[in-house]
Amino acid sequence: MSIIYVLIPIAIIFVMIGIAVFFWAVRSKQFDDLDKEGFSILFNEKPAASAKPDEQQPPQSRES
Repeated sequence: MSIIYVLIPIAIIFVMIGIAVFFWAVRSKQFDDLDKEGFSILFNEKPAASAKPDEQQPPQSRES
């Protein structure tokens, strides 16, 4: 029964940390545009970078 005196303050601390993180996320505008990130995976904005054979660097040997 005495463990409850330890678990209740720990639970309260976790709840306070969770509330603080939530309010930080709201203040830093993490929830402003929820749809943009969902649609951004559907469209390829940047073309894939293709390395030309003459621009590739040769592999470096690992010498100790």
